[in-house]
Amino acid sequence: MANAGSEQSGTSVQAVDAPLTRSACFLVLEVAQEEQALDSVREVLSGIEDLVKTVAFRDVGNTLSCTVGIGSEIWPGLTRMERPAELHPFREFVGQTHTAIGTPGDLLFHIRADRPDICFEMERLLLDSLGAAVSTVDEVTGFRYFDARDLLGFVDGTANPVGPALPDSTLVGAEDPRFTGGSYVVVQKYLHPLAAWNALSTEEQEAIIGRRKADNVELADAEVGQKSHKTLNTITENGEELDILRDNMPFGSPGQGEFGTFFIGYSRRLWVIERMLERMFIGDPPGLHDRILDFSVPETGTTFFAPSAELLASLDDPGVDEGAEGSLGIGGLKETENERN
Repeated sequence: MANAGSEQSGTSVQAVDAPLTRSACFLVLEVAQEEQALDSVREVLSGIEDLVKTVAFRDVGNTLSCTVGIGSEIWPGLTRMERPAELHPFREFVGQTHTAIGTPGDLLFHIRADRPDICFEMERLLLDSLGAAVSTVDEVTGFRYFDARDLLGFVDGTANPVGPALPDSTLVGAEDPRFTGGSYVVVQKYLHPLAAWNALSTEEQEAIIGRRKADNVELADAEVGQKSHKTLNTITENGEELDILRDNMPFGSPGQGEFGTFFIGYSRRLWVIERMLERMFIGDPPGLHDRILDFSVPETGTTFFAPSAELLASLDDPGVDEGAEGSLGIGGLKETENERN
């Protein structure tokens, strides 16, 4: 679960930066509102690295990883700790034409492998271990499409950070010392009306995305008026571009007429992803939304925090601080709307 080279200030981290794979499973779960359910989840999460090793052993040449994210509402009761500084429920953005909706989810499991049967086996054993403690909110199986393209036909993830910029962009540091090595995660499931998209000319599609379709070369930014998807997703602060790590995957069923992209973004700063969504859905300037949304309909939206591997492994330790915010009683497992606001 933790990458061999993934260390930040001596803290082992989850496989946030696992290499691009040919297959992935995105599993979003809710935890039952019972103390026994929390105990079961803690036990499974603290031993998940061993479960990954058990499944990976079936194909020693295969790359298997499972990154775990924990939602804001379940965090206090499950971890017995205060929340990371920026962790809160998914922030909805309501534009003139499109809305980024928020949907439920307590746990995220991002399972990646080059073989779909390995992903399947990891998910099967994981759900068997969790049993009645959880219920499935959403389950998506993704696949690599040609040379890492989405179903709109464009290369996805080109702007991902590499080298030393990767941990700097994805892993929390000294700004929140209790959660060093963790990462904020936002997931959204988008469906594409491909017939409408394919009715556009290649030039129209390229203007929306901001890149050439054939060779992925960037197009010049529009100086005024409608901005491209690429431009709206470029966030700067004090002249510095702030990156996130995307590991999106296409999914779909041609027989059912379903074609989609599962967006997953990892970031050191949750507000960077939220700023991207604000610019996409509300527009910059307001009213000029990202035109990719005319061909990408959001079905879900959930925010999580992926703690360090070290913290995850300690969840079943009875010595973990129980004096943090939240209660372990049933009434404290989920926040009311008033408490969240």
